[in-house]
Amino acid sequence: MSMKKYFLPIGKRQEEVLLPEERVIYDIHGNESSVCEDVVAATTEAIRNPIGTKPLREIVHAGETVTIVISDITRLCGTSEFLPVIVAELNSVGVKDEDITVIVATGTHRGHTHEEDITVCGEEMVRRLKIVQHDSRKSEDMVLLGQTSFGNDVAISKYVANADRVILTGAVTLHPFAGFGGGRKAVMPGVAAYDSIMKNHCMTMSPVEGAGCNKACDASLLEGNPIHQDMYESCKLLNPDFLVNTVFTPDGEISEVVAGHWYEAWQKGCKDLLAMAGVHIKQLADVVIASAGGYPKDLNLYQATKCHMNAQFAVKHGGIMIFTLDCPDIKEPAIFTDCFSRNDMEQFEKDIRANFTIPAFVAFKARCIVNDVTAYLVTRPENFDFVRKTGHIPCASLQEAWDMAQEKLAEQGKKDYNITIMGHASATLPILDK
Repeated sequence: MSMKKYFLPIGKRQEEVLLPEERVIYDIHGNESSVCEDVVAATTEAIRNPIGTKPLREIVHAGETVTIVISDITRLCGTSEFLPVIVAELNSVGVKDEDITVIVATGTHRGHTHEEDITVCGEEMVRRLKIVQHDSRKSEDMVLLGQTSFGNDVAISKYVANADRVILTGAVTLHPFAGFGGGRKAVMPGVAAYDSIMKNHCMTMSPVEGAGCNKACDASLLEGNPIHQDMYESCKLLNPDFLVNTVFTPDGEISEVVAGHWYEAWQKGCKDLLAMAGVHIKQLADVVIASAGGYPKDLNLYQATKCHMNAQFAVKHGGIMIFTLDCPDIKEPAIFTDCFSRNDMEQFEKDIRANFTIPAFVAFKARCIVNDVTAYLVTRPENFDFVRKTGHIPCASLQEAWDMAQEKLAEQGKKDYNITIMGHASATLPILDK
């Protein structure tokens, strides 16, 4: 059997391993993707030739109040480049600066500092426009829109509900339980009330207590996904007037700008993103060797578990996963890592159902993936003690991990095993052709 060297990113360097070439069924790298060279020009073009609705300048009129919903600093999506274009278009039809409100869609995150507003929006926009930080816990600022078919009473910010016109912005990304980010997420959870957000997010758990995560809530899944459906219905209650979303390449660069109807334009973004990030496979592997893609994607374990979330779609139940994750800040943030090192999964699940937080859920979901396989983690020696607590087996090198994996395969009696390699697992999604 011919042996071949394979290289996987880890931090700012590479790990190498010698593998039997015939055993490697897939070496996944995402698809060709184009990068948008001029976001300003692309935004102008998109809002003047929109998808599924009239151009923005024919929808908004002088004298109307307009609220623009933007993503917060945890989701940088090119706002400082496209926001001035939207504002200039509004000004051109007679909408004055004083009639425009920008609301930061924090969801359950904290509001921005003044400096963070400048980072996200740009100095000129901060100087000219009224910028509001959404506070999901401030009940007096909420307006009840109605109820979804899931029994979720949807209350949202008065700054959005009471505006004559609403423009949603954000980025289309793969999302580990809503299917995709962007679009309707600007409303739910973006500017929704805390209780409405919790009711929505709790659907990430199986409707059956003790059954763990809801299998219908995963990256790229929209059909039959209750979280997405509830987000969609929440947004439909508001029925925003326009949408501007950026679409990112697997390498984290803006590929295109989509604009127009709040759902149709977003759907186009989802389709284009999946064409870049989705990789079709015909079979699952006994062994998946995966990297988040190196620095900065593996700075900490919280970021790096995106690798687990996508690589799980390439491995057989009870198989072997090997991760190369540098994680110099392995224990950040504590709200996540404290959960990830919990072993009593039954109690863990009960606690999440009682008090849902995103970091705890991500830890729970990642831990479920780890518990379903034999997981080796190639990382820094100083991380070993903590890594053992998370259900992984720590290794100093990829070659060492592979040697241990071969012993495990022999133990399992697997002579005809196969391997899939994912060098950029955080940004590539294996799609098994049924």
